Amino acid sequence: MWSSLTLSRSSRTETSGAPTDLRARRRQEQRRLFWMVVGFLVGGGGIAIALLYGPRAAVLGVACLLAGAGVLGLLWFIMHLFEQWAG
Repeated sequence: MWSSLTLSRSSRTETSGAPTDLRARRRQEQRRLFWMVVGFLVGGGGIAIALLYGPRAAVLGVACLLAGAGVLGLLWFIMHLFEQWAG
């Protein structure tokens, strides 16, 4: 008797908090991770360049890092189009 009560209670709590749209959640997580990578690349790289070479070099470095982030964004967009086309 206790096992059936425990089983029904645990299964009820597991399904009540589960997301209903796993694809949307995955897309949201991918976007969040993409922006974290871009922020770390540009922000961390810009700070490192500023500390090592000075603020004038950091301006050029951040411009180059933004161009690299743009390439990453272009690749992400192309992969997104492939995903939309395939599924």
